[in-house]
Formats: sequence, structure tokens, C-alpha cells
Amino acid sequence: MSRVGKRTINLPNGVTLDHSEGEVLCKGSLGSLSQNMHPLVELVQDGNEIKVSPKNDSAEAKAMHGTQRALLANMVEGVSKGFEKKLSLVGVGFRAQAQGDKLNLSLGFSHPINYKLPEGIKVETPTQTEIVVRGVDKQRVGQVAAEIRNYRPPEPYKGKGVRYSEEVVLLKETKKK
Repeated sequence: MSRVGKRTINLPNGVTLDHSEGEVLCKGSLGSLSQNMHPLVELVQDGNEIKVSPKNDSAEAKAMHGTQRALLANMVEGVSKGFEKKLSLVGVGFRAQAQGDKLNLSLGFSHPINYKLPEGIKVETPTQTEIVVRGVDKQRVGQVAAEIRNYRPPEPYKGKGVRYSEEVVLLKETKKK
């Protein structure tokens, strides 16, 4: 049995969870998310607590037990608190500017990059070299941050590029004469 799956999910005030045939809908102050339930996993709601349990003892049911619980916990946290990823630009002339549903990036190429944000994701640029990606869906926030980072990942010699704010780039030693 999964250690993650054994833990219960506590619903904070203002968050509702509706589960019907194979689908879970979670609503909160920041928005709503829906998720398909795996057929080998069942959901039991007791007041403000939710328990996820496998329907049988098969290996697939045990594997999906913890996964489904983690997905539901992320949904509850997303609609109540939200998720964010911070990126920083390191390099001379590297800039970012948020304009509505687009992010304009100058990353040392001959052309600027205009990244169109998917629905449900908000981007802020507190300074020209910082990007904050926010949203309710943890997977989508991480994917957008990864796509922005992928335009110019940090290079190993000078460390220039787009990196996560907590990321540590190990620099290689340059060639000696």
C-alpha cells in the first residue's frame, strides 16, 4: 500500500469537492479544476476529510492509489492557495516583460521571443530579470516555466540563460593554455 495514498486530504474552508462517476470537480476561491478518477481507485469523503483507497489488491491499483491521492491534494491546494514558479534571467541584455496574455523575452537572439500564455496562467515581471509564473494547476505552471526556461537554458561556462530562482548551475572550468 502506498504511503502517500494512506494520508487523508483535508479540505480548507471555501473548497468544495464533488465526485461523480469517474470525475472529480474541485472548486475554490481561485478557480476550479477537474480530474478523471482512475477506475481502480475509489474516493470516500467524510466531512472535510477525503480518503483515497484502491478497489482491489492488484499492482496497478496500488500504484494508482498514491498517484490519484497526490493529484487530488494538488487540486485542493491549487484552488485554495495556488502555485507559483520563479525564474531569473542571467546575462547582459536579457530582459522579460509581461503584456496581457503574452510574455516578451529578449534573450540575446537576433529577434525577440513572444510567448503566448495558456489559459489559466498569469505571469508577472517584478523586475526585468525576474519572471513569476502563477496558476491553479501545478502541472500547467511547471510546464509553462519549463517552456520559458527551454528558450535559453543556463549554459555551463558562464551560467547565462533562464534558470529557476532556486536552481544552482555548476560551472565548468574553462580550457587552460
